[in-house]
This record gives sequence, C-alpha cells and structure tokens, in this order.
Amino acid sequence: MQYKWTVLTNTTLGGLMASINMTIVMISLPTIFRGLNIDPTAPGQFTLLLWMLMGYSIVMATMLVTFGRLSDVFGRTKLYTIGFLIFTVGSILLSVIPGGSGINGAYMLIGLRMVQAIGGGLLMVNSTALITDAFSSKERGKALGINQISFIAGSLIGLILGGILAAYDWHMVFLVNVPFAVAGSLWSIFRLHEITKGQKVPIDLVGNVLLGGGLIFVSLGFTYSLVPYGSSSMGWGDPWVLSSFVIGIAMVVIFVFYERKAPYPLFNMKLFKIRPFAFGNFAGFLSSLGRGAVMFLTIIWLQGIYLPLNGYQYSQTPFWAGVYTLPMMAGFIILGPVSGMLTDRYGARLFATTGMVVAAVSLYLMTLLPANFSGSLWEFEGILLLNGVAMGLFASPNTTSIMNSLPPEDRGVGSGMRATLQNIGQTISMAVFFSITITIFSSNLPGSMESLGASLNLPAKLISMLVSIPPSGALFAAFLGINPISSLPASVLSQLPPSTVKLITSPTFFPNAIASSFMIGLREALYIAVIISLIAAFFSAMRGKRYVHGESEAMEGGIAIPGAAETDKETLPHAVAEPGSGGSK
Repeated sequence: MQYKWTVLTNTTLGGLMASINMTIVMISLPTIFRGLNIDPTAPGQFTLLLWMLMGYSIVMATMLVTFGRLSDVFGRTKLYTIGFLIFTVGSILLSVIPGGSGINGAYMLIGLRMVQAIGGGLLMVNSTALITDAFSSKERGKALGINQISFIAGSLIGLILGGILAAYDWHMVFLVNVPFAVAGSLWSIFRLHEITKGQKVPIDLVGNVLLGGGLIFVSLGFTYSLVPYGSSSMGWGDPWVLSSFVIGIAMVVIFVFYERKAPYPLFNMKLFKIRPFAFGNFAGFLSSLGRGAVMFLTIIWLQGIYLPLNGYQYSQTPFWAGVYTLPMMAGFIILGPVSGMLTDRYGARLFATTGMVVAAVSLYLMTLLPANFSGSLWEFEGILLLNGVAMGLFASPNTTSIMNSLPPEDRGVGSGMRATLQNIGQTISMAVFFSITITIFSSNLPGSMESLGASLNLPAKLISMLVSIPPSGALFAAFLGINPISSLPASVLSQLPPSTVKLITSPTFFPNAIASSFMIGLREALYIAVIISLIAAFFSAMRGKRYVHGESEAMEGGIAIPGAAETDKETLPHAVAEPGSGGSK
C-alpha cells in the first residue's frame, strides 16, 4: 500500500472513532444516569447534564490551536500517535467506572471524557495536516473528502450505536472504542512516519495561556447561559456568565495584539492575509454557527414530539431519532468524496458556496413542516437528505481550500484554527439558538399547559403543577427520552383517578402540550440559521479561485508573494496573467 493511503486509512479510523464518541454518549445519557443511580430531572442535576454533554467539546474547542502548534514543533505523527494512546487510556478507564456510584461516578465520567477529548483533539487536528502532507494538491480534495465523511458519519453512527449498546450495558458505550483505539495506536506507531520536520522554536506560553484561557471563559459563559438563573429560564443575567464573557473576550483580544509582536507566536496572524484561509475559516465558522444547534433542536423535535405522537415509547425515541436522521448521513457520504475530487480540478469556491446556499434552502423548507409531519414523512427525510448533500458540498471543498493555502510549516496550527472556529461556532450555536427557542417556548408553554389541562377537566392543583414545570428541564427531559410528567410527585398522582393518570402519562399528552410552543421557537431559530448560512455562502464566494501554496504563488519580478490568494486580476490586481490569457501585468 502506498504510504499516502496508509495515512488516509489510519486518520479516517481516528476521525471516525473521535466523532462517534462525541454523540454516542449523548444518546446514551438516560441509561448512563440510571446506571450511575442519578435522576437527571432532579433539582441541581441540570448542570451535571450540561457538563456530560458539553465538557468534551469545550476541551476540544479550547485546545486545538495549541495542539496544532505543538504538532508543528514536535512532529505531527508523534502527536497524532500520542492522541491515539490518550484516547485509548481514557476509553478503558471510562469502561470501568463502577455502576451505582452516583455523583462521584458522574464526576469521574466528566473528567475522563475530558481526557478522551485531549486524545480526540490531537487526532482531529493532526488528521487533516497529515493528509495534506501526504497527498499532492491533485488528490488532496478527494482524500480530505473521504476523511471528512468519517467525522460526519461518525457523529450519526454514534447516535444509533449508542442506542443499541446502551440497551445492554452503559459501559459498552465506552468499551466499544477500545479495540479500534488499540489497533489504531499500534498501526500509527509502526507504520506512520514524519514527512515534514518539526520547527525548533520556543513554545509561546503567553499566547497559549491567553488563547486557551479566553476560549475556556467564553465556552463556560455560553454553557452556563443555558442554566436557569433566578426567575429566568436562561442564565444570560447571571453575573458569573457575564463575567466569563468579559474576561474571555478580553483575553482573546489581548491575544490578537500580543501575537502580532511575539517573536515565536502560537499562531501567525499573518495567515489571515491569505485570502482562501481567511474567507474559508469565516465560512466554516458561520456554517457551524448556522447548523450546530439547529440539528440539536431537530433531535429534540423528533424525540420530544414527533416520535411519541406516533406511538414510540420515550425509552425508544433516542435510537429511532438516530435512525430518522440517516438520510442526512447518506447525503454527506454521497457528495463528500465527489465534491472533494471536483475541488482538486476546479477549485473550492463553486462547490462550497453552492453547499451553503443549498443548506439555507433545506433549513427554510424545514420551517414549512408541521409539528407532527406523519403525512409528510418523506418530505422531512428529503429535507434531511438535502441538508446532508449541502454539508457534503461544503465541508470537503472548504477544508481543502484552507489547507491548500497554508505553507507546510503552518499546517498543524492552521488546521487547529480551522477546527477551533468550527467547534466554537457549534458551542455558540447551541447557546444562542437554544436561548431563542427556550425564550419563545417559555412564554407560550404555561398558557398551552393551562388550556390543555382545562380542556381535559384536570384538577386545578395538577394544572398548577404542569404549568410550573421548568421549560428548559422539560425540553432536556424530552431530549433524554424521559417523559417530563414522570417527575410529578407520586403523592399527587396517587390521588387522581386511574383514567386521569393514564391520560397525562401517555406518550402523547406532553408532546401535544409543547408542540405549538416549541415549533414557534424552532421556526424563529431556523429563520436566523437561514440568514447565517447565506452569509456563509457570501464569504465562501469571496475566497477567490483555486489556490495552492507553493504551486499557485503570484510572481512579482520573480519573487513569490505567499500572502497572495490568487493568480488573476479578480483576486490579485498586480499578478501576472495566466499564459495564453492575453493579459499582462
């Protein structure tokens, strides 16, 4: 096997494993909570739930640029292999957390998930750089397209695999990683080698602290903004949240100014003068911002409303929600490699820009569906397929364009910046869109509950309890496959007629109660996501034509201009015209 295919196969395994791990826990949380003997709907457990959901991504988002620079200095293959080993150790330790260990077990799980995230981050940031090193520009798009499939497909496979494994034993959710992690580690140790030499330069400690600390504070601010504060259903008024944003943003701003004068910067800010790198990253950030939470809200839509209304038990909804999203994975798998190969020949601009326009169309079409789209199921699946096609058109060309524009010595840190912006975009997306949805949902839910209760002649005391259910807790309970009505005190339920208890605990009662309120908030979020996707399409179009560092450098008097993004008048006014074009300087 040629070495480049060894690199692609190994990094695809690493990417698949890391991305499966991001969602396999999400879908298995109900079983994990039961296995640890924790009630996720109990007071004070919401924060614990958030850390289980977002702790992994927070570590990934805040460390990727640092990992990229360390890889440029010490060797990408070496750091990639270390990432595999760390991920393996984390998976093994997670699989032996004692059952029934309660809060202590939950803290162990959160901490070890962060260990896994360190390994996953090293795998993710180095996969793209290793492929870029191993493949020529004529095949790079195809290779990155195949690799990008592993990340997207893995996140969807995790939803299904988690539902299957958790039904047997929640430890299997973590144990399933171990054989592949061990095989990938050994394969990496014995078969991969360094192609580019590491840079013998000092580590920028100040830059690392400023960027890492700033991103941590910003991520914490967005995470705790989802926690109710006082009488508000969200935490945007919490002094701790506001302080986190102020400190985090201040550190990032200081980082930008410091890096411009640092002798050995963590990140060379001049890379943003390279047009395809800058506009490709802007487009990637906005793409993540537009679609990140929308897909999370779609899962809530499926698990909390559609599936229960169509006869699925709450315990089954996480698994079936994963099954219903398979068309999205199919669309990405079909278009990912194709768009990558076409990018190698024609450049990224047309395909990436078209992808974001198609994404905007698919998100708008979703706003036209009713809460219970049983009569329009094929329309829903077609929209998800279209959204997957959009991601396939965008992801590989955009990544290829960014990586092609980078000089070899900056590919690790450049890939880290690309992945960081995408992860931060998803974190912001989660907080912003969920806040929009929950704010609208909170203002409408009490009235809907009261009207439904009155129409069913429920006791006033019971109606009051239904109205007092926290909206954010209700949605997360539905997301976890838990009927929120089950949190009502048993003493209250025991005083009700059996027919009433059967009515309010049926799979259809709560979905009917929240459907209209949720859909109003979801549609508002989708409209904003459509606008963001169109802005991403604009930035994608601004990247210019195909540019490969070292091959498409603009020449001015025989001297390469590494910051130039293009070789024609459209993007570089002083570039030499291409031979045969009839142009001149």
